[in-house]
Amino acid sequence: MKAIKQVMKKDQEPYRVPKRVQDVIPIKCMWSDGIFLVGTRYSKTFKFTDINYMVASQEAKKKLFLAYAALINSLDCGATTKITLNNRHLNRKNFADTVLMKLKNDYLDYYRMEYNDVIMSKATGGNGIIQEKYVTVSVCKKNIEDARAYFARVGAELTARFAALGAKVTEMNATEKLRVLHDFYRSDEEVYFHFDMQDMMRKGHDFRDYICPDSVEKHSDYLMLGGKYARVIYLKDYASFISDQLVTKLTDQSRSMMLSIDIIPVATDEAVREVERKMLGVETNITNWQRRQNANNNFSAIVPYDMEQQRRETKEYMTDLTSRDQRMMLSVLTIVHLADTKAELDADTDALLKVAADHMCQMAVLRYQQLDGLNTALPIGTRKIDTFRTLTTESLAVFMPFKVQEIQEPGGIYFGENAISHNLILCNMNPVL
Repeated sequence: MKAIKQVMKKDQEPYRVPKRVQDVIPIKCMWSDGIFLVGTRYSKTFKFTDINYMVASQEAKKKLFLAYAALINSLDCGATTKITLNNRHLNRKNFADTVLMKLKNDYLDYYRMEYNDVIMSKATGGNGIIQEKYVTVSVCKKNIEDARAYFARVGAELTARFAALGAKVTEMNATEKLRVLHDFYRSDEEVYFHFDMQDMMRKGHDFRDYICPDSVEKHSDYLMLGGKYARVIYLKDYASFISDQLVTKLTDQSRSMMLSIDIIPVATDEAVREVERKMLGVETNITNWQRRQNANNNFSAIVPYDMEQQRRETKEYMTDLTSRDQRMMLSVLTIVHLADTKAELDADTDALLKVAADHMCQMAVLRYQQLDGLNTALPIGTRKIDTFRTLTTESLAVFMPFKVQEIQEPGGIYFGENAISHNLILCNMNPVL
């Protein structure tokens, strides 16, 4: 397909053997507003909030699904969009600064301390894992000014589309993006992250020095990031019917992980030509088969089921593209998860593979491509894995990244625990003791 060839040509860059740990991070340059230069592409990440999808009625779910499909339909053909779900450890220091009550050296401090103990014990339950969601857009532009103008337009479009779903979108600056990468590369060291761009430039440091792990050790089916084990798996085979709970089930593990869905829209005219070419090939195969049967005097032979199935599916696909406002999408789904030991890593991998198998899908471990898979799964803006699957807009929208809406306001009062996400419900009430 022409679209795949163009994408692979734009992403093609010479391979350089890493000479230091920083070299495994494919970010060449960054700007304070959060734009990264990755290979030949500029990328920018937006953070979006969750919505009440899992607890909605069937009619409400249908409306949200159609709104999310419209969001995917609006994606630009010239860019690659990555939707990432990040399960990360709770940063206790930031949590204490923003949520816990401050002591005031009065007779109520005893109750404040007891309240803070309850909140901290609840927050660190379930391994202290919280989930954040990002959308990363990467595009080829001539210079940074063109990239800024493009991302300003894309940001406004995403804000409007997510607002229709009931979600909020915020741009992530360079420090926020580096914090996400630091917390993944250096898991359990979240409180030690500190980055000051002015101080970095004054000292002549590389920004990758602040986020890279102590070491990277490559194996055939896993990586060692410092003292942590990491493994990348990808969705190999899609089922004919996929539940909208697949992504939720995959990210329900109480482990540090990132699930990313790379989306590459195909222009409608090219998609129609591709489907027409497929239809012509199917009809040619059926005609040749009938000609062979007629040559054997078998004039009553019925077209084989697999050929008839191919004919029906290609006709339905053409109807989707031309009559149902669907677009052709190329997608890649990857998951990277961390563990403290190799045995724990293998157990987590088996659990993820079983979840996919329960939904009639097949996931597989990347062999000798773990580092490329890691860079694909992280919200950097690069894609090194070419396991494309062709889907329509609605087929791709089934991978819903939404679960339930959270009420978590800095300095809020603890009201309980969300029954679905098991996160704290914090609502701001003034005055606060």
